[in-house]
Amino acid sequence: MIIGTAGHIDHGKTTLVRALTGVETDRLKEEKARGISIELGYAYTRLANGDVLGIIDVPGHEKFVHTMAAGAVGIDHALLVVAADDGVMPQTLEHLEILQLLGIRQGTVALTKVDRVPRARIDEVRDEITAMLARSNLADAPIFETAAALADDPGVLALRQHLHQQAQAMPQRANGGLFRLAVDRVFSLPGQGTVVTGTVFNGQVAVGDSLVHSASGQPVRVRSIHAQNQASEQGLAGQRCALNLAGIAKEAITRGDWIMDARLRQTTQRIDVRLHLLADAAPLAEWAAVHLHLGTMRCTGHVALLQDGDLAPGTEALAQLVLDAPALVLPGDRVIVRNAQANRTIAGAVVLDPYAPARKRRSESRMAYLAALAHWIDTGDTGPLLAEAPLGLARSQLVRLTGTAAPAIAAQSISLPLPDGDALLVDNAAWQALQTQLLQALQRFHDVAPDEPGINAARLRRMALPALQHGPHDALYQGLIDTLLTAKHISSSGAWLHLPGHTVQLSDAEQALAQRLLPAIAEARFDPPWVRDLARDHGAGEEVVRQLLKKLSRQGLVFQVVKDLFYAAPCMDALAALTAGLAQQAERGEVQAHAFRDATALGRKRAIQILEFFDRIGYTRRVRDTHVLRPGVRWQAGTGA
Repeated sequence: MIIGTAGHIDHGKTTLVRALTGVETDRLKEEKARGISIELGYAYTRLANGDVLGIIDVPGHEKFVHTMAAGAVGIDHALLVVAADDGVMPQTLEHLEILQLLGIRQGTVALTKVDRVPRARIDEVRDEITAMLARSNLADAPIFETAAALADDPGVLALRQHLHQQAQAMPQRANGGLFRLAVDRVFSLPGQGTVVTGTVFNGQVAVGDSLVHSASGQPVRVRSIHAQNQASEQGLAGQRCALNLAGIAKEAITRGDWIMDARLRQTTQRIDVRLHLLADAAPLAEWAAVHLHLGTMRCTGHVALLQDGDLAPGTEALAQLVLDAPALVLPGDRVIVRNAQANRTIAGAVVLDPYAPARKRRSESRMAYLAALAHWIDTGDTGPLLAEAPLGLARSQLVRLTGTAAPAIAAQSISLPLPDGDALLVDNAAWQALQTQLLQALQRFHDVAPDEPGINAARLRRMALPALQHGPHDALYQGLIDTLLTAKHISSSGAWLHLPGHTVQLSDAEQALAQRLLPAIAEARFDPPWVRDLARDHGAGEEVVRQLLKKLSRQGLVFQVVKDLFYAAPCMDALAALTAGLAQQAERGEVQAHAFRDATALGRKRAIQILEFFDRIGYTRRVRDTHVLRPGVRWQAGTGA
């Protein structure tokens, strides 16, 4: 168990810790000279069952509340210290508020310096404490009267016994998540190198493990571990650990950084939260400037309320925190919010979405997604989370959101392969809805253009699912098309996608002429005859040939590159493959007109006409004077793009 002290300056926190553990937590010369705590102090004591109890001693001065907040993050039990002579003071109240906002639910009160005041004063302060705690999570916290400056004080002995009992009764935190340690101190030791200390928020770590530094992404290796102030082969969630790291200099790390599993690393500067404004704070206006404490980090930022009007004191609302520096948080993490002057705690927040968008942050779909994240925080159920992500979630993103290596996923969810071994997870209902949107868009196209054979895949994507971005959603769209083709809900004729019952019919005379034209076009390979030449060679009217070839193009048997010039489908397949090969050979994946001309042995004009045709049907796109393959678009022999 980790205990964190709290309380006003000069109320005897450090003296009490020394009496409880025999450890002097004031390490700095300035602390000893001034007689006040400035930095976090650490003390450990062994329990009867062999476990080790850790205590974090925090400074009580109002100028060091940010240090107190860093020390209180991750503690299990609060030791609230109130001096009998002063009674409840401003930082007593503010520290209690911070404990409340961090969700600390277990605590003990030490009423110190009872040897300096009469009994009546002790009883008066006890009443003050009881009244103060009545409105908090620590309403049932026991109060121990102590005189820590006296040797063998019975109050200190009773308090020690109580804390030891609480520590031995506390169950071990679950350590199944991915490892995160919030750095609150960094130093170096001769012959050892860089050492960081902090509380393990999630997971476990072992000697030899490879982790990353959150701020730089630099890989580090764990050379040795001290857990709860003793050498260990591993560190577990809920323990204070010192990690001796290889691969990084002390100067690269600062308080507020994380040492973590690489799969969790994704920084953010926009965080959607559930914000609670304290009852004695002023109303919170839109875009209010604030100081934020996230883990052991502190930074400035602004609050964008996801509601109309100001936030009233004592109420809660959804809000977006816009940070002035990159941070790393997970859903369920706690945030302390102080005012712009950093002299008063005004609110606390629970992180919902660490990767919030800058636009449409108050839309109905966003509100539903945030509700799904809140549901996951409360229950661990990812079902609603996937259901409110209509375009799916990458498995790696779900890992980051849940903080677990293998988040539970509904059996009926769809999994589509992504590059680098990732997968796109799509809720089954959302998957069916996307298929319906595609089929409806295809039907609308047939209704508007009944004589057209169909529509190419790139155009159908723009019509049916305009929200799909090229790159991030290519796998989703290709998976939809493949599924619909496999299920025979749509068909492919050459480059065209169409509904199964939609065809272009030829008359007997047209069929007979087509059987003569198609071989002539195919035999000419990359330089087919023009319409006028075909009409002359086969004794047919030029307009008759032109209209028939247009019908054949709608069936996907030929492709019209320019007016009156048609290529056979197998020849176009070969040209498409040639284009892809040239793109793969090029350093930047670009196809130059002169390279295509040389590869096809065609003239420059014809080479440009063919490349522009590929641009037009969505197989490639023009970038200045070159052509590049469109990501996610595949040309399959006999079917086109």
